[in-house]
Amino acid sequence: MRGRLCVAALGLCAACGSDPADVAGTYSIALTNRANGCAIANWTEGPVNGTVTMVVTQNGDAASADVQGLARAALDALTGGHVFTGGVDGSALALTITGTRAMSQGACAYTIDADLDATLAGDTLSGSVFYRARTNGAADCGALTGCQSQQDFAGARPPQ
Repeated sequence: MRGRLCVAALGLCAACGSDPADVAGTYSIALTNRANGCAIANWTEGPVNGTVTMVVTQNGDAASADVQGLARAALDALTGGHVFTGGVDGSALALTITGTRAMSQGACAYTIDADLDATLAGDTLSGSVFYRARTNGAADCGALTGCQSQQDFAGARPPQ
């Protein structure tokens, strides 16, 4: 009986999601740096000069966003990658770069993960990227433990 309840519950949860919107395209994105809780170097709050090109590809409810140009180099230096991967639910995207670039601060070893949360409205994509430190928990990690830096963005793709 218990197994049937679990299967039924899973079936109901599967019905909760929305069909994924078509989010694929090449977006010209404007970034705005917000709070820098992780003390990322060379971070200034406010609008970032220039635009960023981001190419979003999609296969059903799976998506990836490949960041281009100078922003690619900045993401590579910070996280060790420049391609966000994850999923689409309705018009919402939830994508992640799991940090691989090893950094340290005293006995604290850490990487930076980047989580992109966005919503598509027409041909405009807007949302935020949250940068979070993943630490080894050493006492030297201090403010890195639980830190978060945020960028907001908005951009458009050519009409579909």
